[in-house]
Amino acid sequence: MTGPETPRDGAPTALSWLCHPATLLALVVLVVNDHVLKVAFPGLVTGKLSDVAGLVLAPPLVAVLLTLLVPRMPARAAALAGLVAVGAGFAVVKSSGYAAEVASSAWTALAGPSLVRADRTDLLTLPALGLAWWSWTRSRRRPVRQRTARLARTLLVLPPALLAVTATSAVYYPYAVSTTMLDGQPSISVGSGYSSWPAGPVDGEWAVSDDAASTWRSATEAEQSRLFEQGAGQRQACVPAEPRRCYRAVAGHLRVEQSDDAGASWRVAWEVSDARREELARRSPNPGNVARHFASRDLIVYPTAGGDHEVLVANGRDGFLRRLPDGGWQRDGFLHEEGVSAISWSDPPPVDGGGPGDRQTDLLLAVTLALTLGFTVIVLAAHLAVRRSSGGHWWGLAGGLSMLFAVIALAVLWRRDDDFLTAPTLLVVVLPWGALTAIVLFAGARYGGATSRWGGWTLRGFLLTVVLAGLPLIGWLYGIPLRTRFAVALALLATVPGVLLAIRNAGLVDPSHARGRRSRPPSTPYPLFPPYSSSAPDPPYPSLPSR
Repeated sequence: MTGPETPRDGAPTALSWLCHPATLLALVVLVVNDHVLKVAFPGLVTGKLSDVAGLVLAPPLVAVLLTLLVPRMPARAAALAGLVAVGAGFAVVKSSGYAAEVASSAWTALAGPSLVRADRTDLLTLPALGLAWWSWTRSRRRPVRQRTARLARTLLVLPPALLAVTATSAVYYPYAVSTTMLDGQPSISVGSGYSSWPAGPVDGEWAVSDDAASTWRSATEAEQSRLFEQGAGQRQACVPAEPRRCYRAVAGHLRVEQSDDAGASWRVAWEVSDARREELARRSPNPGNVARHFASRDLIVYPTAGGDHEVLVANGRDGFLRRLPDGGWQRDGFLHEEGVSAISWSDPPPVDGGGPGDRQTDLLLAVTLALTLGFTVIVLAAHLAVRRSSGGHWWGLAGGLSMLFAVIALAVLWRRDDDFLTAPTLLVVVLPWGALTAIVLFAGARYGGATSRWGGWTLRGFLLTVVLAGLPLIGWLYGIPLRTRFAVALALLATVPGVLLAIRNAGLVDPSHARGRRSRPPSTPYPLFPPYSSSAPDPPYPSLPSR
């Protein structure tokens, strides 16, 4: 089927440009480089490679978006706008520190915590726009004329291109890796990570304190070598002047235990409960495996000038914990920054408090889950309506498989291993997919004989499900309940009223009102005239009266 194309319709040519082999190659290079090569081989080459791939991919992406927003924009105008906008924006951001800060803020609002750095050497990659222009000159000769091909290219190429462009600026987060003593002085190893996290002291950089953890300095090369040779720190240590007083870091928990009888018995000296720790972790970007990364790793015990002692604990992504001479415990956060583009905070985030504003990614996940459950209720109601009207099962099977895809994608994203991909995937893939499935099944049920009254009650069931499922999820964002699995279980339980309403609504479907049957004339229960039969005897004539 060929759609009408006018000289001012730029979408067919822009889509051809986006799907040109050079553009698709740039898309693959950008994704592989940002998520594999940069992690394995950080440096000048991988950094510039992302800039080159982005300059080839971004102009056709901008051109496609422009032609979708302005349907009658000419293809040449869209291509020039894409090339000029990308080139000028790249040059300004890489030349000005202020523009880079503005771009960082905008990118953070769009795709999560991001850092755009002003680097004039990146301007050397601007000639890559010539490759983008070359691919445009080849693509404009073969516009995508068929509507089916346009839709397929839009759905298959546009979302990955958007995700690749919005997820290119990775921020590395600090990590308290280990603690140890060097010549009687406390030392700490601090690493950083994004998708992969430090596994041991060799994955971090060492810092040494010469005044009992009051100030820190970077370790010299000789000190670094000696500290690396010592290997991992110890989970248990005792006070030098009091051998019976010992402390130990509990694996898999944010917890430190204390013994006053040389390890014969232990009691909790400091902890963040597992439920509270989960809430704390989900307020952090890209939390990953909470039990592994938000956990006490090792500790050291060292004397202070006043004759008492302090304890220093490495708590992974929660930073460093210190026991003060007065016996109180203090979360110090990160005292030393290290990483390709590290961010850190002077004070750790509070254990208690917070709300949806502090958990923006979780807020988007909660909204998506509530809406997805509502869409599922519509799909179920439409399936029952179609079965009642025509007895067909394929609509319900197709709708169920489609919603299963949305649920699986949502479950994978709920782990929040990569927040940079979570928001774009939810907004571009999961929510539109669920909404489209519900709309198609709803329209199919109405075509199959579902009345307007059925449609009204089905929409009420959708709203009821979204509200009831949203209540425990909103409470979860405020810390009640703390555990994610409890909130999700309550949200799933809240769909029961909507499911029961969908089952009840099936009785409102009248098969005789199906669109395919309304044009048929109604059949009469009896024939208008009796059938004629030649074998039937003639009726007797009445006899005339005699005179």
